[in-house]
Amino acid sequence: MPSASLHPGLQALRNNIATAEHPITAMRWLRKKSVAPVLADLAAGRRALTHEALDELPDSQALAHLRQVLVGVGALPERDEHMIRAERLVGRVVAAQSDPEQRSVLHRYTTWQLVRRLRQRNNGALTTIQQFNSVRQRIYGAVAFLDWLTDHQLALGTCRQADLDQWLTDNTAVNRGSAGHFIRWAHKNKLISVRIPARRWMGPTRPLDDQHRWDIARRLLHDDTIKAEDRLAGLFVLLYAQTPAAISRMTIVDLETSNGAVRLHLGPSPIYLPHPVGELAQAVAAKRKGHATIGALTPSLWLFPGGQPGRPISTGHLVQRLNKLGIRPGADRSTALFQLATEIPAAILARTLGIHTDVAVAWQRLSAGDWTNYAAEISRRSSRG
Repeated sequence: MPSASLHPGLQALRNNIATAEHPITAMRWLRKKSVAPVLADLAAGRRALTHEALDELPDSQALAHLRQVLVGVGALPERDEHMIRAERLVGRVVAAQSDPEQRSVLHRYTTWQLVRRLRQRNNGALTTIQQFNSVRQRIYGAVAFLDWLTDHQLALGTCRQADLDQWLTDNTAVNRGSAGHFIRWAHKNKLISVRIPARRWMGPTRPLDDQHRWDIARRLLHDDTIKAEDRLAGLFVLLYAQTPAAISRMTIVDLETSNGAVRLHLGPSPIYLPHPVGELAQAVAAKRKGHATIGALTPSLWLFPGGQPGRPISTGHLVQRLNKLGIRPGADRSTALFQLATEIPAAILARTLGIHTDVAVAWQRLSAGDWTNYAAEISRRSSRG
């Protein structure tokens, strides 16, 4: 088909493929059985070039990648895919609930408590995969508890503390951890008379290893055989107590260079990066590049670009890369937070690291004792478990 007759969005895709840095890889992608028929239908006008038209196709990773390619070249507008997934999940789950009363309660909880609050919290920012997974777990937890009540000829209004205790100890009950959020919401809204306490955070569940943390940090600072982006991501965990999810969402706007100094914005108050780390951050920012062949903007907004056009590296992929360096993101971040909390006031810790003030205060209280007392407490917990 002559290129002049193509939809402008597909013309942009055609130009993007023609100017790809790796044309062979681009052509292989173009010929994939999961891609070629869809593009053929779009080019011939048999399918409209809209998100809604693509939504009619079976959901798959290949379709998600193609959609993001079309967004990347400007053929489709950006939209909040994970929020849409959450809304569709809510619709399916609520519709599948046979009991009218429970369906109404589930609708209130999922639509107004989970989805609406998430939308307000994001305030226009795209929903992350972690947020979607959290919503999904809580939805499944609510359904599991309601199903358990039905199986035991109970309802929210007739559930008593003895019934809740039975559920908590019933080996056949599933999703007990994620159901707690729903039960607390139901109690707050006077739909159930019993309550389940929120699990109080008692600090890390395993001993902290500061020597392990510093050994890896020194290696990342000096070993240039390791990819620069992996070194920088690892140092953000080890030195600045950042989670893989937070690191994956960092953009070049978060780095600021002036008069030779490099500052990193994790929270309201920026952090000055010392020379080795600052130099590494500048190098990563200058050469950042994802794995997407088609549809990726150059240069990318993300500090750690991912495999999908216009998207950052996934948290799961980043964790895998950190694990290969010997970094345990959860434990090593806890170690970093513990040490930082011994040296920095909670308010400053919150402003510089981008964590909630309550979290900073909790870590400062935990770090008030010495390492020996902390290790003893961990040992007591283990013996009780």
